[in-house]
Formats: sequence, structure tokens, C-alpha cells
Amino acid sequence: MPKAEDVVFPRRERFEDRRKEGDQRKLLDQFFDHATLLAVSRLINQGQFDAIDYPISSGKEGGVFRAVKGPEFRAVKVYRIANTTFRNLPPYAVEELRREASARNFGGLIFAWTRREHTILHRLQDAGVRAPVPFGHFRNVLVMEFIGSAEGAAPRLRDALVDDPAALYEDLVREIGRMVRTAKLVHGDLSPYNVLHFEGRVVLIDVAQAVASDHPQARALLERDIVNFARFVSHLGHPVDADEFFRAVGGETVGPPNAAE
Repeated sequence: MPKAEDVVFPRRERFEDRRKEGDQRKLLDQFFDHATLLAVSRLINQGQFDAIDYPISSGKEGGVFRAVKGPEFRAVKVYRIANTTFRNLPPYAVEELRREASARNFGGLIFAWTRREHTILHRLQDAGVRAPVPFGHFRNVLVMEFIGSAEGAAPRLRDALVDDPAALYEDLVREIGRMVRTAKLVHGDLSPYNVLHFEGRVVLIDVAQAVASDHPQARALLERDIVNFARFVSHLGHPVDADEFFRAVGGETVGPPNAAE
């Protein structure tokens, strides 16, 4: 197995100062244990990427890193293998995963969660939803399209400068509507924190907890997310009615088939 430094943060400027060295060592310790390094090495051998470049974001469930593949970039998402990961996930999502996966230990569930996000990203691509293209996965590591440029990753919508809130609203209606109507999915945790803003358009991310549009909780989840987004867009200067937003994305089609009976 290659040394951690050979595949994670291998660039010469890695140790340009002690603060940066310390920060990167913490990330190595937090995310890249022996098993995860083996997974990274396998994905490199498959040609998914050449090396992990630098961290983009980190959270309680995992971290996202920029990777290099020749002259291009890719995003590598690493889920933490720990029971604390699932404490931060909604109960309905964990219940759904336990039904889908045969594994019962935390490691097996994390691997299934990673596979689930890869599968849902494929489903969104097939439906024409703007989301990262999935390239591959192994164990707790997911490789997908890097959203951004050579200057850096695209910002989350919460941190982006939005010049045209009305255009943003129309874009949200279009992408969420495709997810609901065409992919037959409800994100389940949609917010300005898990939508990227790149080249004036939205990109949906963090989709592992998505549920089918006929799931018993799908309608309530979509209603909650739409209310939050309506408030967000309104604060940007474009008043949005949550009920109108909900209808515009196909919300009335969401829920169990007998929900209206």
C-alpha cells in the first residue's frame, strides 16, 4: 500500500508552513485510516484519479476533496466509518438504508450509503437534473465530477453572490421539478447549504438521503424544503410564495398513491 502522503495531498507545497502541515495531518488522521487508504489506492489503480489534491469541505458525516486526473479535476467524497455518522442522518434515511442493505454493522452501512449516493446521482443524470456526474465508488469513497474551475470549487448557494434572484428561482423550479417529476425523487434535505452555484446555475449535491416520490414522508419533506427555499429567495429580493413554488415543482404529485383518498 502506498504511503498516505503519496496519494493524499502530494503536492510540493503541502508543507509550506507548519499551520498548513498541521491542518492536513489532522485531515489525514480524521478521514484516511488504513482501510480508507486502501480504498483510495484501489480507485487510483482503476484510473478514477491520480492523487487527492486538497480538501474542499468537511462535516460530521464526511469530507469532500479535490483530486487530480491528468489535467482535469474530480471530487472525492470520503464518508467517516463510525456510528456517529448515522447520528447526524435523518431516521427515515437510515431506516430506508437498512431495508436496502444486507449489512448491519456500521462499516457495511457506510459502504451501502456511499453506493446509494452513487446510484442516485446516476438516476439524476438520467433525468437531466444538474448534479455531479458519478464516476465510481469503493467502500466509503465516492468519485464524482468536480464542480468548479482551476481557481477553486463552486460555492454553496448560501455563500454565493446571486445577481438575479428571479433567475435563481426559475432555475430551482426547473432542477427540483426534474428531480420530482422525472427522477421521481425527493431530495429530503434540500437547502442553500447543499446546492452549489456555478456559472449562474444551481447544482444539487448531497443526495444520498433522497427518497422515492411515493415515500410516505416524501410530501412532508418536500414541503419543508420548499418553505425554506422560498424564504431564502425572498430574502434575496424576489418574493416567492411557498405554495406556488410547491406546485411549480410538481409537489402535488408527491406522496403515496392513495394519499389523496
